[in-house]
Amino acid sequence: MSLCILAAGKSVTLGVAAFTLSWAHSVERTRWEEDWKVTPSGLQVVEARIKGSGAGMEPPEGAVLKDGWWAYSPKVGPQPRLVLAASGATAGGWTLCTSQDCRELGKAAGGAIVLQPCVADRLSRLR
Repeated sequence: MSLCILAAGKSVTLGVAAFTLSWAHSVERTRWEEDWKVTPSGLQVVEARIKGSGAGMEPPEGAVLKDGWWAYSPKVGPQPRLVLAASGATAGGWTLCTSQDCRELGKAAGGAIVLQPCVADRLSRLR
């Protein structure tokens, strides 16, 4: 599988089966991380972590404190896509890391950023 990233009318394909998406909470400036798998049925979140707690970011029931992070497994099914807003009003955008490298997405204000599994016919609909 591959991950397609669509932003500013351009598409980038990453040949990965998994990635980590991280960001800082817009008010508390606390770090969040989510581990995702790219599957034929969509993007599946595997684990989420919060580096602390605060306004609107309480760890869910069942979360475990590991090395200063509240870790848990979200109970949601595969998502056809993730749509990330880029307001420019936060301390930064999102960081998307794969086993090869990391890249920042949506640091400046702009249109939405879409992450979704790449499938030949789906890719043609993105363009």
